[in-house]
Amino acid sequence: MKKILILLILSLSLILTACFSGQQEQADLTIKNINMELTSPAFDNNQSIPSQYTCDGENVNPPLKIAEVPNDAKSLVLIVDDPDAPAGTWVHWTVWNIDPQTTEIAENSVPADAVEGMTNFGKTGYGGPCPPSGEHRYFFKLYALDKELDLSASSGKDELEQIMQGHVLDSVELIGLYSRQ
Repeated sequence: MKKILILLILSLSLILTACFSGQQEQADLTIKNINMELTSPAFDNNQSIPSQYTCDGENVNPPLKIAEVPNDAKSLVLIVDDPDAPAGTWVHWTVWNIDPQTTEIAENSVPADAVEGMTNFGKTGYGGPCPPSGEHRYFFKLYALDKELDLSASSGKDELEQIMQGHVLDSVELIGLYSRQ
């Protein structure tokens, strides 16, 4: 009986260790928002994204303004996703190795030498909001990293977040809302 109890305790200990180590890894990518700023002249935080930036319009990325990037940042990463999608979080855009001196991403553009990754649309590049019903939230998450990333453009958000682990200096998010009429 003692042996079974000891094995049970050891098993539980291993399970808890695995759970907490996974939570710690995820915590590295939580939004820190120490100083960095991310805004858009097209919409305010927690306000509606104009339809021209969605599947109901031109389906091009909105303009973004970046400020207060840490001086020791080597690159920036932008992830745009929708946590309200019926099948789980839907990835609309991933861009990495953005020059940390970048102060804006113009409408319908990608910063020079930056890499766009795969989205849930099955392609690289921006795919605008296109909710099946109801209002959805679109998180524009910007991360300042202490290194550039060696990652193929065929990589998705999961691979991107994994390689970012332990390299985030600062981060900020801008939330846009959209519902189809």
